[in-house]
Amino acid sequence: MVLRVGYVREHFSSPLLQFADEDAGKSFTLVECPSGTGQLISRLTNEEIDIAIALTDPLITGIANGSKAYKLVGSFVSTPLNWAVITGTKSEFNKISDLNGTTVGISRYGSGSFTMAYVMALQQGWSTDDLQFQVNNDIRGLIDSVNDGSTSAFMWEWFTTKPFVDAGEARFIGSVPTPWPSWLIAAHPERAESKAVSTFLDGLTTFVTDFNSEESRATKNVGFIEAKFGYLREDIEAWLKTVGYPKSCSEIPTKVISDTVSVLEKAGVIKQPAGGFDAGFFVNKDVVKLT
Repeated sequence: MVLRVGYVREHFSSPLLQFADEDAGKSFTLVECPSGTGQLISRLTNEEIDIAIALTDPLITGIANGSKAYKLVGSFVSTPLNWAVITGTKSEFNKISDLNGTTVGISRYGSGSFTMAYVMALQQGWSTDDLQFQVNNDIRGLIDSVNDGSTSAFMWEWFTTKPFVDAGEARFIGSVPTPWPSWLIAAHPERAESKAVSTFLDGLTTFVTDFNSEESRATKNVGFIEAKFGYLREDIEAWLKTVGYPKSCSEIPTKVISDTVSVLEKAGVIKQPAGGFDAGFFVNKDVVKLT
């Protein structure tokens, strides 16, 4: 089967894009999901894609809250995601603490921008019951909302947002790194055949390993990202110093699941059953190895 792989077109996806260039549609095709993980989960649910490379916290939240549309099958990025907190160019907000009690922009309910707002609230000591949201679909809608005053701020990955800040369309007022490795891989448990998924993960591991090497970081990675995304070389080099990828895309550390579940429960996003969740509940054991 030719797998339909949903992804977000960001610099993190560079090894996937390199893999897709070589595969040329023989074993998988890419389906871009510009609105982020909320859209990826929606497309998995609606049977529009077979695999999603998406943010850790919304994927785990969805399964914990009863979704049968997917199970975790692998890892993609092993380092935290640095979520920038962004406001309008002329807004009254100058630091994260100014946002308490305001309306925060999100792309979708269940997205990373949604769950990370709860993490931010926990760090600030705010009541998570008081959080207010406005859905603005994508980064363009989010930027417009902080500038027209309908929201106070929104959260998005730092380097993805930096070009808009550099262009004077928005302002950074802080950042909140994830307390977990940032990207996992999920697949429909029945529609995506386990053998095809395993083959895809093996291929992806090859490209991730190459991208993650010191030699590639110092040479071709910068040029590839510059050509694909138009980022400034200094920003690419700074990002490459912060990001790490797993040795195998077919493995997930059990601790990643348990730690993420713990934080999400404290944030009030999920509720564990009596006795807690077993990590195996979240994964397709025919594909992924828990370590």
